[in-house]
Amino acid sequence: MEEKELSIVIPCLNEETALPFALQRAIDFICKNQINGEVIVSDNGSNDGSVEVARSKKVIIANSNNKGYGAAIMAGIKKASGKYIIIADADDSYHFDEIMPILMDLRSGSDVVVGNRFQGKIEKGAMPWLHRFIGTPIQSTIGNIMFRTRLGDFNCGMRGISKNCYEALDLQTTGMEFASEMIVKAAMMKKKITEIPVNLYTDKRNRPSHLHTFRDGWRHLRFYLLYSPAWLFLYPGIFLMLMGLIVSAILYRGPVSLGQTRFDIHTLTYTSASIILGFQLINVYVFTRLYAAIHGLHPFQHRFITNFKRWFNMEKGIILGFLIFAAGIALNIRAVLYWKNMHFGDLDPIVVLRWVIPSVTMVLLGAQLMISCFFLGILSIRNKSTDDAEKLE
Repeated sequence: MEEKELSIVIPCLNEETALPFALQRAIDFICKNQINGEVIVSDNGSNDGSVEVARSKKVIIANSNNKGYGAAIMAGIKKASGKYIIIADADDSYHFDEIMPILMDLRSGSDVVVGNRFQGKIEKGAMPWLHRFIGTPIQSTIGNIMFRTRLGDFNCGMRGISKNCYEALDLQTTGMEFASEMIVKAAMMKKKITEIPVNLYTDKRNRPSHLHTFRDGWRHLRFYLLYSPAWLFLYPGIFLMLMGLIVSAILYRGPVSLGQTRFDIHTLTYTSASIILGFQLINVYVFTRLYAAIHGLHPFQHRFITNFKRWFNMEKGIILGFLIFAAGIALNIRAVLYWKNMHFGDLDPIVVLRWVIPSVTMVLLGAQLMISCFFLGILSIRNKSTDDAEKLE
């Protein structure tokens, strides 16, 4: 297949009304600028006349077997022969005759070029106020914090990427979160990402948008958390465990007074719960990272698996869990002996609960650690595909 400089990929699902405008702009751009390029319509299962429109314009047609925005783009790029790929929607909300700045940035060495609608012009009615003033700014801010980027519009539908970069990213998501995955993986792999102003126009579709505000917004956020679970699980988990352990150790020795405020076994109950909750959050972090690594969702999955196997030892983890469990049982025995000394009668709750609460905490923590290590050991069993992938690293 002859390599071209540019492939314009247009994901399409029932865009019969708007598609002719988008295609004509793309074709005119290539012809006017004498670019060795191609236009690809990636159909996502249209049941209107979209495919016929694409045929009439004599562009390349790709068919996506899987549903979803990301699936359509991946199917289109699979057919692309261009060195650079530029993507935008089929509803003519982005004008393909304005993509030269994206192409120039790609020619200059950028790996990914993302449009920023807020730096360009947004026509009245082109962008719902919820997306414009709440959804997109919040998602972009979260993305910038989690992945150390400086982008003002994570969700812009007009963007460019070099074919080499696309292949290196190994994108996997099939839905709207595909747009976030491209940026996140590029940032994590230290690719050169640039941002340029783009204009957003009122679309020419004659049907409701495929975008579902809350469902798709959640899918983007869920993707962020999958790739950076430390923000949701690891850091809060470490904080809760440390605070719980420190305060519990102090209260185990006796009540503490700060001015007129007295902290005793009631506070000890909550700090013990903090330890358990913190451990659970750290647990979820480890499982999430391992899941992402095993399923190839993380750009450094093989590195993580290698480090995990180096540091994780199921047997040692189970032994540690058993020791914590046994310490809890021993502390409980002390409480039972105290009860025996009281001839199994009424007990002073202030005294006995100072042993029982830490005892129950250690029993639960030890049991959870043993179960978690056992399950992690099952998940991390080496398989042939993992071995082969690690050898290629």
